[in-house]
Amino acid sequence: MCGITGFVVKGGRPPERSVLESMNAAIFHRGPDEDGFFVDDQAALAMRRLAIIDLAGGQQPIWNADRTKCIFFNGEIYNYQELRKGLDERGHEFYTNSDTEAIVHLFDEYGPDCLQHLRGMFAFAIWDTVEHSLFLARDRVGKKPLLYSQQTNGDLIFGSEFRALLRHPAVSRDVEPEAIDAYLSYSCVPAPLTAFKAIRKLEPGHWLRWKDGSIETNRYWLPNFSKKIKISETEAIEETTRLLRESTRLRMISEVPLGAFLSGGVDSSVIVALMAQESSTPVKTFSIGFEEEDFSELKYARMVAEHVGAEYNEFVVKPNALEILPTLVEHYGEPYADSSAIPTYYVAHETRKHVTVALNGDGGDESFGGYERYAAMRIAEKYHRIPAMLRKAFVEFPVSLVPTSELKRSRFRDGKRFLAAASLPPVERYFRWSSAFDRESKKDLYTRDFRHEIDTTDASRFLEQWFSTANGSGIVDTTMLVDQMTYLPNDLLVKVDIASMANSLEARSPFLDHKVIEFAASLPESLKLSGMETKPFLKKIAAALVPKEAIYRRKMGFGVPVGKWFRGEMKDFVREVLLSERSRNRGVIRPEMLQRYVDEHTSGSRDHAFKIWALLMLELWYQRFID
Repeated sequence: MCGITGFVVKGGRPPERSVLESMNAAIFHRGPDEDGFFVDDQAALAMRRLAIIDLAGGQQPIWNADRTKCIFFNGEIYNYQELRKGLDERGHEFYTNSDTEAIVHLFDEYGPDCLQHLRGMFAFAIWDTVEHSLFLARDRVGKKPLLYSQQTNGDLIFGSEFRALLRHPAVSRDVEPEAIDAYLSYSCVPAPLTAFKAIRKLEPGHWLRWKDGSIETNRYWLPNFSKKIKISETEAIEETTRLLRESTRLRMISEVPLGAFLSGGVDSSVIVALMAQESSTPVKTFSIGFEEEDFSELKYARMVAEHVGAEYNEFVVKPNALEILPTLVEHYGEPYADSSAIPTYYVAHETRKHVTVALNGDGGDESFGGYERYAAMRIAEKYHRIPAMLRKAFVEFPVSLVPTSELKRSRFRDGKRFLAAASLPPVERYFRWSSAFDRESKKDLYTRDFRHEIDTTDASRFLEQWFSTANGSGIVDTTMLVDQMTYLPNDLLVKVDIASMANSLEARSPFLDHKVIEFAASLPESLKLSGMETKPFLKKIAAALVPKEAIYRRKMGFGVPVGKWFRGEMKDFVREVLLSERSRNRGVIRPEMLQRYVDEHTSGSRDHAFKIWALLMLELWYQRFID
């Protein structure tokens, strides 16, 4: 796996192979290239492969039995052996041992419904040489990216990476203003938007079919929070452990060296412990720490590894943001401002020196209630029922009198932030808590011209569609669905996929198995949140596997001290980029606001770390892809 790309033309002019080769060459692969191509009078498809399964025979394209359909595939299907066995019993014959071949045979058998049978992460393209139709599909949660550009003449251009699509001469680099506005709220561009007007993301859990210049898209999967099961905590612990064990075991199938990311938190600790139980040899684990103790969990990672008998590899780094930023901007392809992309890149880089596949704990929080915002949303629902006069007089006014520091996190500061949005409706509340720039801060942020360009847009719409259609039984389930449909695929999974593939490392996530997600959705809210305690029953699973000291502590996250950097080693760089003539004349952000944020932060009077990081990554993206 590594990436796919290609284009189909409506007719009249055959595809140019040279364009396809240029697009495919843009897909990054650190190591020996293993490229595959297919070109006929209407379609041009290609891929660049990082071989994991069937190293010798998995070269793409791979064909169905009568060679009427070929597939280009990026990802891994973990239940492919079971699928191949079932297809073999139905008379299908195979010429490789790859998971890719199972997909094209499933498509022959079931059409688009083949997606219901797949258990894994994937983005693939199937070209039907008889029907002259293209079928694109993306996995349920959005582990693997898939972009496309529908042209006015009916042509369709697609690929795993922005750089591949931008190599096609028909794809414009015009900027999508709504995407920039949404990015400054969420620190990423939410699907289906991209930062380019001409390019869209195929959303997770969707397929797309192209024929004769027309496309149709369809959602094939959505977790259902409304069908609750009656189950005791003991039974829930047993079934969750069984599903996670099965999901982990499936993801340990590999013909290349395999290990695991170990942060020392609940989710990665559970996965490493289960791997250790399933493996006949010590599991290779990889942990990254920083000189700043506030940002390091290494002692817990070391504790977990020693307890389960894993081979522990620890890296303490002093991140060189100035060195790594151009790499991140290049690979993400559109503005992306989650600063944890830096440690994620470093741990992937170091891990790749030892293994080709690494399991991780991604997805545990969104299914089992791991964020404090779930408790905050529930408390806010109750707080909202108190008459406004009483809230203001006996809660909000007294709390406003308590002095807090913007520069140091505290429970009082968190409390003030909670109260600032607790009285708002759920969509607005979540939007306020999750935004780098909320509506209030955007009032003075944009230039008049840019404000006019986005006059009819509202970034909260990407949340509202899920709050309004949530099929959950309460606000906690609803918020988890929102996270699974927005924050998880648009931010977290993009971060891990780009950071790992930029280092030719495959990242696998047992918590993101759709059977695990679906079972978690069926559980009552009370099991996933108990008062202010997050993930209560998942912590009990973890505590039976690893030391309790590593489990029962406050969540740290995977961050870096960007605020400190902006007052130290990055201070001059920030000024050079954000206060440059190019940046001031960009026409998006008012120059005086750029000056204000930089001055206030570097002086120590205010903490604008997240805002400055978002603005910095935006400007660097403009300079790399637009100027």
